Amino acid sequence: MTKIRTLTLSDVEAVAKLEAECFSAPWTAESLSSALSRADFIGYVAETDGVIEGYVFGSVLFEEAELHRIAVKTTRRGAGLGGDVFDAFLQGAKARGGERMFLEVRVSNAPARRLYERRGFERFRTRRYYYDDGEDALEMKKEL
Repeated sequence: MTKIRTLTLSDVEAVAKLEAECFSAPWTAESLSSALSRADFIGYVAETDGVIEGYVFGSVLFEEAELHRIAVKTTRRGAGLGGDVFDAFLQGAKARGGERMFLEVRVSNAPARRLYERRGFERFRTRRYYYDDGEDALEMKKEL
């Protein structure tokens, strides 16, 4: 059974490894450790039998929350794990005083866009050439 829990320092190596599998410009273990030490950091992992299969992290500063990353192992995609870990993130951000959340998503990432739209996120701007490869990003927001 999968358990959703707070991301801790002992998770950093596993999350960094999954980062490298999922993103062309991954966060390193060092950058994750540094972020985890900040008061505004918030993160969760999805763990099954001691193995991290997904994670989400971002920041909550005053009333604004921002999603930095969400990822799920390729073999577990489409099973609702991303939604579960993202829902924990939304609840955690609200509990920490977040009133609204912002995120960016690749225009081509239809599964992620659907995940966000199903949770009430609305597009409010396109950022041209946002990603290193020149792809545009959609900026989305939601009132918590």
